[in-house]
Amino acid sequence: MRPLTDDETVVLFEKLTKYIGDNVRLLISRPDGMYCFRLHCDRVYYCSEDMIKLASNISRDNLISFGTCFGKFTKSKKFRLLMTALDFLAPYAKHKVWLKPNAEQQFLYGNHVLKSGLGRITEGTPQYQGVIVYSMNDLPLGFGVAAKSALDCRMADPMTIVMFHQADIGEYLRNEDNLT
Repeated sequence: MRPLTDDETVVLFEKLTKYIGDNVRLLISRPDGMYCFRLHCDRVYYCSEDMIKLASNISRDNLISFGTCFGKFTKSKKFRLLMTALDFLAPYAKHKVWLKPNAEQQFLYGNHVLKSGLGRITEGTPQYQGVIVYSMNDLPLGFGVAAKSALDCRMADPMTIVMFHQADIGEYLRNEDNLT
């Protein structure tokens, strides 16, 4: 367990900014205390400073995890958000996509979202912007990247991909054997 280096912090904050914009600072300074990001085994954990003090008493070999795993760094030092970060990103999301009920199941199976399954999209969503995906009942389902801007979605063909899939709550079932 160690603090992130400057390069790792920049990569992490760029990825988070893609989804929640300037609200990243709200993740760090919360009313219930100070929170921070720590790296352990190429995974980034989000936890309170009190949790860090408790976890520092455990040796690295015996420490499995602490806090909430936000994502991991790949071998090429790119950051990949994991599904466990959804509960923290959803309240601060700047750009959102709501899916029709028939498209929810397809999204949860790991497929991209087509125009025919799009219920609503936040006005002014630019192309290739990170979006949080919701059901029509405002239940966060996952996140992805907008393949088309909000304006382009209106004029798109019903079979056009409007959002690329990145992660969803169905991953727990699909990757049950591989999750650590």
